[in-house]
Amino acid sequence: MKIGVLALQGDVREHARSLSDCGVTASLVRRPSELEQVDALVIPGGESTTIAKLARTFAIFDEISARIKGGMPTYGSCAGMILLADNVLDAIEGQETFGGLDVTVRRNAFGRQVDSFESDLIFSGATQSPVRAIFIRAPWVEKVGLNVEILAEVSGHPVAVRQGSIFATSFHPELTGDNRIHRYFVDNVCQQAIAQ
Repeated sequence: MKIGVLALQGDVREHARSLSDCGVTASLVRRPSELEQVDALVIPGGESTTIAKLARTFAIFDEISARIKGGMPTYGSCAGMILLADNVLDAIEGQETFGGLDVTVRRNAFGRQVDSFESDLIFSGATQSPVRAIFIRAPWVEKVGLNVEILAEVSGHPVAVRQGSIFATSFHPELTGDNRIHRYFVDNVCQQAIAQ
């Protein structure tokens, strides 16, 4: 399986390194021709509106959206979660998402940059011991559709969700050195998509 990291803005190198630590050589994806060569995609944290605008500039926005809707395994962290959501609260006017994940997400739900924090989470079905999660201007999930599985919560708000081949976290596992979240994406989400 070839996994790409959307390399327009955000924590691109950190995600590529985490995937490498899981035994996966990640390809950087900026153009449609590069997207065609991968089987799965990671959408990093960063700034969701900037990533969407750059995806339009690089003429890859519609291709990503179509591949996600076609079942390509996709993982989005923080801004990536926002970009995967079908609905976004507190969005700026004209904000676009790739969509595909039947959730409503609230941008910057935990507050501004100064409100960033770390927390230990129980991640359902993937880890025995808690995962250290870093939240930076992070979203949370306000509402989930019927086929969305909640994998982790903070203060009653979902912060990790999965719907089939789409997986998203509102935190940044690529910044911790703990690769269990990326391992979950590779071993569970991607492998299950291959098996189907």
